[in-house]
Amino acid sequence: MSCAVYIMSTMDTLQSLGWRPFFQSQLDIDNELTPARVLSVHRGRIEVAHEYGQDGVALSAKSAAFGITVGDWVLVDREGPVVRQRLDRSSLFQRRAAGTTGEIQLMAANVDNLFIVTSANRDFNIARLERYLAIAHDAGAFPVIVITKADTVDSVDDLVAAAAALSPGLLVEALDARNPQDVEVLRPWCESGQTVALLGSSGVGKSTLINSLAGTHQETKAVRQDDQRGRHTTTGRSMHRLPQGGWLIDTPGMRELQLFDVADALDEVFSDVAGFAEQCRFADCAHESEPGCAVQAAIDSGELDAERLRRFRKLQSEDRRNTETLAERRSRDKNFGRMIKSILSDKQKERGGKHGGN
Repeated sequence: MSCAVYIMSTMDTLQSLGWRPFFQSQLDIDNELTPARVLSVHRGRIEVAHEYGQDGVALSAKSAAFGITVGDWVLVDREGPVVRQRLDRSSLFQRRAAGTTGEIQLMAANVDNLFIVTSANRDFNIARLERYLAIAHDAGAFPVIVITKADTVDSVDDLVAAAAALSPGLLVEALDARNPQDVEVLRPWCESGQTVALLGSSGVGKSTLINSLAGTHQETKAVRQDDQRGRHTTTGRSMHRLPQGGWLIDTPGMRELQLFDVADALDEVFSDVAGFAEQCRFADCAHESEPGCAVQAAIDSGELDAERLRRFRKLQSEDRRNTETLAERRSRDKNFGRMIKSILSDKQKERGGKHGGN
């Protein structure tokens, strides 16, 4: 089931849609095109909102090449209507798509805040939260961990403490997503002009949370009792207008979120490990059995959890593998392009020689 796009008003200012000086600086002085925010992306068309209302815009082959995703800002010629340009993004959530092609899948753009949604049941997984935090840091969005279904357990204190310990100053909220009063704690990140995205696996209560935040209703599905995992409700990405004037982007449930090119973000998420690593005797220390390894010393003293180091290494390895795969694919594409150009050039010279001989 696709989510509807909820619009509270047919007329918006650019600022209420999330316009920033960053986007304004990209406009030409004599620009006559209309800035518009992408609300949803469908096969061959997009829905956009601008100062004059809302439009459905067909994507030509040229505009589709811009790689447009939900949350993007585009410049539209309303006489078409047609997209003429996509503006540079202030933030971008993306992932390496499933499979072996190494293609990059765009998830959402220009997001200010990210609600990382988990639940107080078997879905709660520290390793997954660390993965989501790396994605948030890489995109430059402010993360808030939201633990739903708090009403289903006797106490969420241990879960809140475990999540909060992942990063200094990390905000964690535990709530019943069906209760509007509980959800009020999330309102500060949903004010006018703010864009927030939801990220989390299926069945954690994202659709229920949207219902409470937006004051609307979209279908939810029960959790399977055998493994406490949810069924997919959202099948497409879309923006929802919130009562406070902010915007919320929903994303489909993703169980496997591959990382790529997030080395700096991993150092931020695992700042404790990175801090100890800086104290190692050797710059290329592998933190295994090298003399003067501050990381192993921290584990021996109890200052660092060995499991956290293991998870850090696992994500580092995945990031390197995926990043190298992408670089190699790009290199192959460039080499193939050079080869084609060389062949065409040789053929042209060959034809030129024949004509010259005649």
